[in-house]
Amino acid sequence: DLEEAVGRGAFREDLYYRLSAFVVYLPPLRERSDDITLLARHFVSLLTGRLRRPELQLSADALALLQRYSWPGNVRQLRNALERAAV
Repeated sequence: DLEEAVGRGAFREDLYYRLSAFVVYLPPLRERSDDITLLARHFVSLLTGRLRRPELQLSADALALLQRYSWPGNVRQLRNALERAAV
């Protein structure tokens, strides 16, 4: 809660007001299951280059499993899960 952080002095007030001019609502990943495949393939592609591995791919079963999970940690959790699996 940035408003609370501003009140505690943990977040700059001027920056808060600049950012609050742009309200963006992005539903959680669990409500955008169609995005999971696109994001997963993107992250795997990045990992292939970063880890200098032969081309990594996700099977249809793996993608189905990823889509069934609720992803409480959102996109960051998805990326971390894929990175752990690749390593």
